[in-house]
Amino acid sequence: MRPLDQKETLMVFNKLKNYIGGNIRVLLERPDGLYCFRLQRDRIYYVKESIMKFAANLPRDSVMSLGVCFGKITKGGRFLLHITALEFLHPYCMNKVWLRESAEQNFMYGNHVLKSGMARISENTPKYAGLIVFSSKDIPLGFGVSAKATAECRHADPMDIVCFHQADIGEYIRNEEELV
Repeated sequence: MRPLDQKETLMVFNKLKNYIGGNIRVLLERPDGLYCFRLQRDRIYYVKESIMKFAANLPRDSVMSLGVCFGKITKGGRFLLHITALEFLHPYCMNKVWLRESAEQNFMYGNHVLKSGMARISENTPKYAGLIVFSSKDIPLGFGVSAKATAECRHADPMDIVCFHQADIGEYIRNEEELV
């Protein structure tokens, strides 16, 4: 595992800024210690610095992973968030969308959120902003990108897409064959 270079750090922070805004500092300087991002192959890991110091004594090729996988860098050079980052990002998110119970399963199958399935959306959400998708019972379900601003959602047709699907907690089950 190695520290991120300047280009990789900028790419990761821009993606996180889209979802949690200026709360990136809160993510790195937590009350239980300092955290950092590390790169192993094409995966970005979120690791406590004290654990990282212990792992520094191990050879690089013997460490498979360390910490929580936040995402991966694609071959095209983009950073994609993994669903494992949801637990750490949802307390700090700026823009949220809540789904009706009838639309939760549809989102969990990897489909976009329609206006008819949206229960509510946070105020002043801009177009193409990162969203955390919640169930009607405030359980975080995944990531999305707003297809419309909050004002546009109020006047949209019921079959219009209001949130583009990015990742959801159902991916564990759908991708089980790839992991084995």
